[in-house]
Order: sequence, then structure tokens, then C-alpha cells
Amino acid sequence: MLDAAVAFLVVLLIGAGIVVMLGPRSVMRRIAFFRHPGKMASFFEPRRPVEVVPPSLNPKTQRVVVAAGRLSNWMRAHGHEDVARDIRNAAARLNGNEAAGLYALQTTLRRIRVVNISDTTAQERLKALVGELRTAVDDRFEQLELLPFGKP
Repeated sequence: MLDAAVAFLVVLLIGAGIVVMLGPRSVMRRIAFFRHPGKMASFFEPRRPVEVVPPSLNPKTQRVVVAAGRLSNWMRAHGHEDVARDIRNAAARLNGNEAAGLYALQTTLRRIRVVNISDTTAQERLKALVGELRTAVDDRFEQLELLPFGKP
């Protein structure tokens, strides 16, 4: 019995010496490494929403993509599928060839001038969304120096 107590005390002292030599932070990290992971992901848990705009885009380009998405959704909701599809396709081209996507958006914005809606509130919302997209596209054009702008 005395031999077991002495052996236990020796092992305890050797373990304490090793902990002192390694340092407390190192030991805690190694202990945390062996812990069981908290909880496993369930099949029924909702997933995080997917970002619409890739994070690698320029902030002004992101603004163009967001404005194009808003206008496209509004146009689709009001029965203008062809224009909405053109806006979505032009916005998708911004990822690969930004200049071509901006020119395509500008061409589509010219087509939207023809769209006329009888409801005055809907017409005002359309004008606001088109203005927002046009401003964003013009800002990005100016930043990329693609179009000649008059000097004030």
C-alpha cells in the first residue's frame, strides 16, 4: 500500500514538472484539442442565407449588382419578364467582363424608357429604381473611365 502511494506521488510530481516546463497555455491548448466537438450540424437546421454579391467585387460594382437585382425583381413582379431577364443577364456578365456587363446594362436601361405603366405609384417606383441603377452604372463607368464625361 505504501509502495502504491509513493508511486502515485512520484507520477504526480513528474506530471507537475512537465506541466511547469511546457507552460500553462501550451497544456490548455493540447487539452482543448482532445475535447469532443460541441454539437454536430443537423440536417434540419436552417442554412445561412447565400450572399447575392460575391465579396471580390468592387463596392461600386456591388452597388450596380444590387440595384440591378432590385429592378429585375420589380420588373418580373409586374409582368416584364424579357426586360428582367436582360437585366439579370447583364448583371451576371459583370463578374466575367465588367465593361461588357455595364454596356449591356446601359442598353437595357434604354429599353426600359419604353416601358409605360398605368399605375402612377408603380410608375414612380419604376422611375426611382431605374434612376438608382442608372446612377450606379454611370458612377462605375466614370470610375473605370469607359465613357467620356464632360468636364465642369
